Amino acid sequence: MELTRRLLGYLLSGELKPGQRIPSERQLAETLSTGRSTVREAIKSLSLLGLLEQRVGDGTYLSRSTSDLLPQVIEWGLLLGEKSLEDLLEARHHLEVQLAGWAAERRTEQQLERLQDLARQMRDAGDDFDAYAAADIAFHLQVAEASGNTVLTSVLTNIQSLLRAWASRVIRTAGETKTSLAMHEPILKAVERRDAEAARQAMRAHMDRATRRLRASMPDRGEEEIGA
Repeated sequence: MELTRRLLGYLLSGELKPGQRIPSERQLAETLSTGRSTVREAIKSLSLLGLLEQRVGDGTYLSRSTSDLLPQVIEWGLLLGEKSLEDLLEARHHLEVQLAGWAAERRTEQQLERLQDLARQMRDAGDDFDAYAAADIAFHLQVAEASGNTVLTSVLTNIQSLLRAWASRVIRTAGETKTSLAMHEPILKAVERRDAEAARQAMRAHMDRATRRLRASMPDRGEEEIGA
């Protein structure tokens, strides 16, 4: 945790601009007086939070959306290392599954129409990954609102910047949106039918796949220098 905080402080000291490539793994280890393996894990954590962008074969870059994401990261105390990030992924999984079931039971016609409109926006976005990610996260937040549980909806709303960073990462790694859209359609249909169990099953399948794809998007660089 301490090394992750120190790395974050260094990256945001003003020496680097959003979108700029960060120093190599070896250089960061020397600057922070620590081992390269420790730096590697810190980079992985900050990448998973959306603060860094790892490009295979091209190094690691400071995210252009750092200023938007940082308040969420600090507010939620997420800079606690990889284990806490895994805890957050697990919590999101169970939260969204429960919210989907309640949404199917409690949604209004107006909320259903909004979900249908967001699904259309996702289809229309095509290969516009930013537009797709925005509609994707809006869809999830609308499912939460339709659940009628204001406390859990607020939890999801407060981490929407982080969710969008994750969605963008998964979509860009995949290079297409069709498979992601295909995971959302059963959720919508279940909510339309007011079938709570089907909604939970569809959301569970979506969360399982999204989590696997997010983990897979994190390159395992081994001993290779990141940012070299």
